[in-house]
Amino acid sequence: MSCEKALDLLTRDFGFKASVYAMKTLLIDKGVYTQKEFQELFVEWALKEQRTLSKAIKPTSKISV
Repeated sequence: MSCEKALDLLTRDFGFKASVYAMKTLLIDKGVYTQKEFQELFVEWALKEQRTLSKAIKPTSKISV
């Protein structure tokens, strides 16, 4: 199956996930980084995003009734 045909079969979200999976696997297999290094960077990014989202939804002032 061609890459184009595979992309046609997937939703945009799953196509993106498949691309990330392929790139991650290739980079690990080529020795660019290890699985452990990938996981550490993944967790680092997730924690950074969590802090960003927490700041965005935190109320800046209370409304008194």
